[in-house]
This record gives sequence, C-alpha cells and structure tokens, in this order.
Amino acid sequence: MDLGMHGRRALVIGGSSGIGLATAGLLLREGASVLIAGRDAARLDTASETLRAQAGTAPEAILCDQSDPASLAALVAHLGGEPLHALVCAAGGSRRSAFEDLSDEAWLENYEFNILGTVRAVRAFLPALRRAGDGRVVLLGAVSARQPTAHQVVSNVHKAGVLALAKTLAIELAPDGIAVNSVSPGRALTPLWQNRAAQMSRDEGIPEAEVLARASADIPMRRFGTAEEVAAMVAFLAAPVAAYVTGQGVAVDGGWQRGV
Repeated sequence: MDLGMHGRRALVIGGSSGIGLATAGLLLREGASVLIAGRDAARLDTASETLRAQAGTAPEAILCDQSDPASLAALVAHLGGEPLHALVCAAGGSRRSAFEDLSDEAWLENYEFNILGTVRAVRAFLPALRRAGDGRVVLLGAVSARQPTAHQVVSNVHKAGVLALAKTLAIELAPDGIAVNSVSPGRALTPLWQNRAAQMSRDEGIPEAEVLARASADIPMRRFGTAEEVAAMVAFLAAPVAAYVTGQGVAVDGGWQRGV
C-alpha cells in the first residue's frame, strides 16, 4: 500500500531506537522527509547510519530532550516556518517496582518524561501541524493503559494518561484537520524489554530465553512482537490514508489485551 507520504515531513521524537527507529525507517521508505530526535548524540548517529543502509537515504538527526522546553524550542526554531505533516512521540520509559517502593520523586520523574514531555512536544509543534492543513499526531502508549500489570504501576497510570491525552486532543484539534491517535504496544522485543529480560535473568538466575518464554505464555500468539510490527501501525496512522481515523487507542499486542 502507498501510504501517501511522498513530499511530506515527519518528525519522530525518540527515533534513535526501538519502535521510533523502526517507524522512521518505514516513513523514509514511503518517501517522507524524516527528522529523528533524541537525547543521545551517539545513538542518533548510529540510528542515522542504520536508516541510511536500510532506506537508501538518511533522516535528519537532531539532538532534543522533549522534557526540556528550551530543547524543544530549539527544535521548533530549526524547522523554521515549514509545515509538519506528522508528529510521532515515541519517547517514553517505564519503572518496574512494587507500588509501596515508589517515592514521590519516582512518580514525578516518570510523569515529567511520559506525560508532560509529550504534552510539551505536541504544544510546541501545533503551529507547524496546523500549517500542514492535515497534520497527524501519533502518541506511543502501552496496552497496560487498559490492562494493568503488577509492578508496572507508574507506567500503567501514565500510559492511561497518554491515551486520554490522545482522545482529548482528537476532539479539540479536529477543526484544524489534525488527527490524533495513540498506539498501544503489548510486549514487543525492543531495547526496553531486552534490558528488562537481562535484569530479570540476573535477578532470578535463569536464562533470558526462559524469561521471555514465560512472559509470552499469556499472549495468544505466544511470542513477543517486533518493533517493525508496531511501527507499521504507527506509520499508517501518521499517513494521509488514515484521514478518518482519530481519537483511537490501537493495540498491537498479539491479542494480549482481553477487554471488549
């Protein structure tokens, strides 16, 4: 399918690894002009070269921390007055901990990154999205927003906030021609889960393969997803072909979410 991205500009915040990197690659191959932003210069350089090898062209890679208003303002200034057709907010994180072990500082740190950082990013690029006339915003959430899991309470709560943010923005920004959706991955084998599996392997003294197999047991498809499988949905929602889809929280989870 031609997503209609030729000649359109897309910004992927958190585009240096995982689902953000896979999304940037798909959008490049679809003919978009892509910018990737992240907090680590070395990872951005590596991502840019990886994407050049995959897509035959490299994205523009820009150092930016979405939790820092000054950093976002610098990225807005870098774009100048050009329209932005798609904004993908793929930066995020999670803290694995029992509820009673979490301090106020831990809650606030995660809120700053996952919620307020996303709010700031959308707010910063609204003028550029309006100039596009048919802008798209895709926020990366998690299935845990609707199906919470133990020891992930910070992520559960804040990803529910991302879903509510997308639904609210969809209503408010529809008159500007801007569609807003969120994509909720289930268990995808991204660097976040790879690092978690390695830590659980060390803590429990079992092989990583056993950790992953155990974590896949309640997924109907009996496996983790890939970053590329999630990115396919993100790229679709970021494209003109999804013009009538807005306010949705789309799960890409191998059937893990049980709710009707």
